[in-house]
Amino acid sequence: MAIKSLSFKKHSILPGFGLTMGFTMMYLGLLVLLPLSTIIIKTAGIGWSQLWDIVTAPRLVASYKLSFGASLIAALINAVFGLLVAWVLVRYTFPGKRIIDGLVDLPFALPTAVAGITLTTLYAPNGWIGKYLSLIGVKGAYSPLGVVIALTFIGLPFVVRMVQPVLQTLDREVEEAAASLGATRFQAFTKVILPELFPALLTGFALAFARALGEYGSVVFISGNMPMQTEITPLLIMTKLEQFDYAGASAIAAVMLIASFVLLFLINLLQWWQSHRHQEI
Repeated sequence: MAIKSLSFKKHSILPGFGLTMGFTMMYLGLLVLLPLSTIIIKTAGIGWSQLWDIVTAPRLVASYKLSFGASLIAALINAVFGLLVAWVLVRYTFPGKRIIDGLVDLPFALPTAVAGITLTTLYAPNGWIGKYLSLIGVKGAYSPLGVVIALTFIGLPFVVRMVQPVLQTLDREVEEAAASLGATRFQAFTKVILPELFPALLTGFALAFARALGEYGSVVFISGNMPMQTEITPLLIMTKLEQFDYAGASAIAAVMLIASFVLLFLINLLQWWQSHRHQEI
C-alpha cells in the first residue's frame, strides 16, 4: 500500500505551496501593495475639505473627463479592430503574416516618448497625415482626437494578444455545424464564435483601458497640454510633483487608483457573470 500511495503522489517542479505563496506575497507586497499604500497614507494626511478642493478643482475635473473619456473610446476602438486583427492573423495565410504579427507588439517595445513624438509628427497640421485632416477641418495633434489616437496606439496589443490564443483553439467544426443547420455567417459569428471570445475580448478591453488611463509619455507630446482642453490627469500629477506638492499629487493619484479599481472590479464581475452564464447554458 505504501508503494502504491507513493506512485500516486503528485510531484511539483516548484517548491511547496507555503514557500511559493510566501514568495508571491512578498513580491506583490514590495512591488505593488507597498507603493500603492504610500499613496493612501499620504492622502490620509490631508483634511477632507482640502482633499475635496484638490480633487474637484475645475482644471482637474476637465482632465478627468478627457482621461476617462479618451481611454474609454480608445479601448472600444481597440476592442473592435483588435478582434479584426486577431481574426485575420489566425484565420488567413498571406505573405508577410509573421511580420504583421510581430508589428502588433511594437507599442510594447517602443518607448512611449518615441511613440508620442512620432505620432505628433504624423498628425501635426503640417504632418503627413495631419495636413490631409486639416483640409477637411479635422485637427489631429494638439486636440482630444490626438489623445485618442495615442491611447489607441498603445492599447491595441492587449486586445489582439488576449483574443488570438482563444481563436486558435476554437474548433472550426462548431462553425460548420452552425452553417449546416442553416445559420448565416453573421448568426454563426454572433451566436457561436462571439460568446467564446467575449471573456478574452473583455479582458483585452479592460487591460487596454487601464493602460490608457495611466499613459503619460505618448500623450504629453501629441495633446498639446492646453489647460481645460487637452490636459490629461497624469500630466497634472507630474505638475504637482514638479511643484513639490506631494500631497496634491497623492490626492489625484488616489482618485485615479480608486476609479481604476472600481472599473476593473466591475469588468471582472461581468466576466464572472458571463462565464457562469455560459457554463449553465
